[in-house]
Amino acid sequence: MSGLRGKIERETREHGPIPFSRYMELCLYDAEFGYYSRNAAQFGKAGDFYTSSDVHAVFGRLLARQFEEMWHVLRTPSQIVIRELGPGRGLFAQDVLDWSEKKFPEFFRALRYELVEQSPALRERISETLRGRLETDKATLETSKENAESLAARGVPTIVFANEFFDALPVGVLSDRGSLRIECREGRLIETWVPPSAEELEFLDCYSVHPEDGERLEVPLMAQREMSSACHIERGFVVVVDYGYTREEQLAGRHRGTVKAIRQHSVSANPYEAPGEQDITADVNFTALAAVAEQRGFHAHKLITQSQFLMGIGEANQFADAFEECRLPQERAKVALQLKHLVTPAGMGESFHVLVASEGVDSNKASALTGLSFGRR
Repeated sequence: MSGLRGKIERETREHGPIPFSRYMELCLYDAEFGYYSRNAAQFGKAGDFYTSSDVHAVFGRLLARQFEEMWHVLRTPSQIVIRELGPGRGLFAQDVLDWSEKKFPEFFRALRYELVEQSPALRERISETLRGRLETDKATLETSKENAESLAARGVPTIVFANEFFDALPVGVLSDRGSLRIECREGRLIETWVPPSAEELEFLDCYSVHPEDGERLEVPLMAQREMSSACHIERGFVVVVDYGYTREEQLAGRHRGTVKAIRQHSVSANPYEAPGEQDITADVNFTALAAVAEQRGFHAHKLITQSQFLMGIGEANQFADAFEECRLPQERAKVALQLKHLVTPAGMGESFHVLVASEGVDSNKASALTGLSFGRR
């Protein structure tokens, strides 16, 4: 058997059944056959899914406005880093840099943009998108989150930004039968179960719920480690935008078992159908991520929806960032529809949430950021 199935079969034959998190890791990130490693256009209309940056440049423009405001809350340091995790094709970074240069020149002069991306195919796309910025050293492209040469690692005030990053991290799966394992028999992927680890049970006790009969729940231990790594900054903000839930919602019976596969904008509950050829995601446990930030000494601000966040940033100037370049009524109508997709419940507005955590800044000033203040002014 060739391809990713063959690799999975060889690994299970040599080491025994593998955790679901390892299966998901191989499907998404295997250097040769993984979904994000293949040279395929997974984003946008022709791909498997949209991100907010695929909808319209206004997402990056609004965030540029929010980042510039954060820079002011940090007392306008002469250097500031935006460190983006999982930047995809670099479209968001392009929008932030272009709009900052045009609208916020003082902030732009202080800004250095660091993109952290491990996929060779996506790194190639980023290099094309941001060639000019990379050549002038306004932006840098890294594979490691712990790059010692990074300005963020050297104590420069930093904004860590992660848009649809945590939902793509491998998760463990638990049920009332134990912790899920995958093995390959006669070319077929088979589920088996083993007793859960102490770390998995502790996660359920602290941040989730225990599975009822026949129910499956995710244990995102890798997300916890990645959030801890993101909080390795001395002063600044961590901003997480993703679809997900709180523990309270799980206790109310929602978001219990959220692993899904996405292929050509169609969602399936079967992650075994086409290994390496479909995206596999799980909703983000924001209660757990906020707890990690608090443990690292950050102040985790109240979780809000993407709609509240973007409306808060945009309402001050009536979303001029979106409509500035529109000359004709039909252009304004098109942009209005795109903006609607970002902020309304029918689009991404209510399903996506925003977690902002701050460190080394006045928490009252941070809480007064426009993105966190919708409806309070």
